[in-house]
Amino acid sequence: MSLTSDEARAISDRVREHATGLGAAVTIAIVDDGGHLQVLDRMDGASPMSARIAPAKASSVALFRRDDTDLMNLQQAYPAVFAQIIETAGTPIVAGRAARLIWRDGVVAGAIAIAGGTLEQDEACVDVAALPLAAST
Repeated sequence: MSLTSDEARAISDRVREHATGLGAAVTIAIVDDGGHLQVLDRMDGASPMSARIAPAKASSVALFRRDDTDLMNLQQAYPAVFAQIIETAGTPIVAGRAARLIWRDGVVAGAIAIAGGTLEQDEACVDVAALPLAAST
């Protein structure tokens, strides 16, 4: 089952709270298992570009079913193939850090990406968010 809107908002709230504690201003993008945007939360002070980067990173990991490091490794290993995929995808594909799959019962339920803070802040925020979801009832 895909990530619900309520789950996506709860994850965003948890990340926002953690970012605030870090003194970071980030953009949080959460997508469902098909890469469709459910939450875009740009905190006050987050860079304008982060509102474009975070959704593209989240959608990319959801569509490829690979976390950030695996997706970046794929891009590096097969740059020509990756370029062709980007050309034909019809949506931005961005392989970047601070992007993770969200799992429920061993199945991808969605994905999250963070942008706008330092790399360390973005990574700390995405780690807080990418915990497996409880089993649906």
